[in-house]
Amino acid sequence: MVDAVAVSKTPAAPRPLSRTLHQWGLLLGVIGAVLGFLLGYFLGGLGFVDNNSNGSNIQILLAYSLSAVGFLAGMGFFNRLIGSLLGQRPPTLADEAYLHGEGAGLSRYFRLTVDHKVIGMQYVVMILFFLFAGGLGAMLIRGELLSPQPSYVTPESYLTLVGLHSVIMIFMASAAIIGPLGNYFVPIMIGARNMAFPRLEALTFWLLPPAGLILLSSVFLGGFPTGWTGYAPLSDQAVLGMDAYLVAFGLIGLSIMLSGLNMITTVITMRAPGLRFTKLPIFVWGVFITSWLGLLAAPVLASVILMEVFDRTFHATLFVPAGGGTPYLWQNLFWFFGHPEVYIFIIPAFGLIMEMLPVFTRRPLWGYRVAVGGMLGVGVLSFFVWQHHLFVSGIAPALRPFYMFSTEAISVPTGIIFLVALGTLWRARTRFTVPMLFVGAFLFNFLIGGLTGVFLSDVPADFSLHASYFVQAHFHYTIMGGEVFALVGGLTYYLPKMTGRQLNARAGRRQFWVMFISFNSTFLCLLAVGMLGMTRRVISYQPELQGLNIAASISAFVLGASMLFWLGMIVWSLILRPALATQKNPWESLGIEWQLPTPVPTYNFDTVPVTWALPYEYDTGQPAAIPGRTQPALAGGTPT
Repeated sequence: MVDAVAVSKTPAAPRPLSRTLHQWGLLLGVIGAVLGFLLGYFLGGLGFVDNNSNGSNIQILLAYSLSAVGFLAGMGFFNRLIGSLLGQRPPTLADEAYLHGEGAGLSRYFRLTVDHKVIGMQYVVMILFFLFAGGLGAMLIRGELLSPQPSYVTPESYLTLVGLHSVIMIFMASAAIIGPLGNYFVPIMIGARNMAFPRLEALTFWLLPPAGLILLSSVFLGGFPTGWTGYAPLSDQAVLGMDAYLVAFGLIGLSIMLSGLNMITTVITMRAPGLRFTKLPIFVWGVFITSWLGLLAAPVLASVILMEVFDRTFHATLFVPAGGGTPYLWQNLFWFFGHPEVYIFIIPAFGLIMEMLPVFTRRPLWGYRVAVGGMLGVGVLSFFVWQHHLFVSGIAPALRPFYMFSTEAISVPTGIIFLVALGTLWRARTRFTVPMLFVGAFLFNFLIGGLTGVFLSDVPADFSLHASYFVQAHFHYTIMGGEVFALVGGLTYYLPKMTGRQLNARAGRRQFWVMFISFNSTFLCLLAVGMLGMTRRVISYQPELQGLNIAASISAFVLGASMLFWLGMIVWSLILRPALATQKNPWESLGIEWQLPTPVPTYNFDTVPVTWALPYEYDTGQPAAIPGRTQPALAGGTPT
């Protein structure tokens, strides 16, 4: 430990130029992105020119790629490298303190900052923004489907609208829980003072805003007709908007991979002395297992994205049958990433739900090791199920039984996790707070999502239901009904610790019931229209299905209004009329994160906690939290 407490309290000013550059990080990032775009467009036009008025394929690819690099350069990610090459002195403790955001106020949220808690809050804002953008797309889709024939958009525009909605929501969901809550709380829960690679953690966040904006810009380049799956050969035939999809998804995949690497290294190497794997909080286990999925699956996504770039730019014909390729190669590689990606969404939600359950039931987590085994089973089996997406795509018939069995087998560890939740609830004196209501909704919604998934894992049933709204509704029950409900409940639960403020409980209960009822009425209707043969991603449908579609759309509009109300509650509580939490630990949790001051000090602990036990030692009464049971020093210190 470096003995420099005085530096922590009154950090010496870094070099003036360094401070200035960091303070204007976001503005410089935007300038760098514009310059990078112009440079890439110019370089691409030197040797690859066609008659397309929007520029050639290589121009767009280079422009978007260099704009992302320019954005990161403007944010300051290359400052240390450039400084080393120029022979500047190594950073001092004062430089590191400034980089951690000490004494910077709100400005630290708009520049490169390596404090994991600041990055967690940055993720909160970004997730909420893209949740709003993706939800707006959903409202436009449901508005169009009020009529069985096209009304205010063309079929081509409708495909772009559906694709943007799906990719934005997938993009949001991939970081929805690990981004804000994983980055914020995992280091605290394991007794660490920061992530293993703080700058890498910041990089994984700042890769995502340019990815989202590049994706949205595809509208001005003709969109993309493939949906979120990017299927070849449609992707080879698509207009320039497809290049925006490829660059954006490539950046997202890179972020997922690097985030997984950082989380795994942090949990393995940064745990406090005495904190064995058998004592990790269940939420940390969920993030840890998910990080392995991202680390192993995201490189496959990056590879197939690069292959498609070669197809579109250099006519490699890897996915074009006329040139010796096959679109099945894309399907195999994409879904080898895509199905573990589904569990990248949901395993952190499992961990978050089981982290909250003991707090509100005042009982120990029933079957802690069984729950860990269930999540491990889901993680392992998620790599053995991807070809059930190819049941109707020409897969060899001899392979169908194996993938049908492996897909159905994943319901076993999932069922184990449900049994742990039910065992914790059994005969408990449950406190039905707003977060606990979302826990119950998660269990209900995900149960329906799991049961409908069994039909899609069965080959004969999948032949009838494939590409229908039944699949779409099943997916939304799993992701929105599961992960988004867990996210809303988790943010409601952790907001007092992250900000020192609570949402209004009465308004929160009303919002929950509107959201829960409207969500189920929307997607139960869509399960029905899917069973009646309505195809997803198609703008027209049979007139006899209009009644169910009108009911689904009205319910969807109510669902969207409930989400807007929730966003409004957050803004009202945090900005317009902040209401301070009445106590530092309003839920009476035993978790170490609740024993620290609010706000949490920059470096979390002065001395590392040494005595560890599972934070679920509740009884059937109503005990208060036990501050200091893990014996941390609760003041902020300086980096080691």
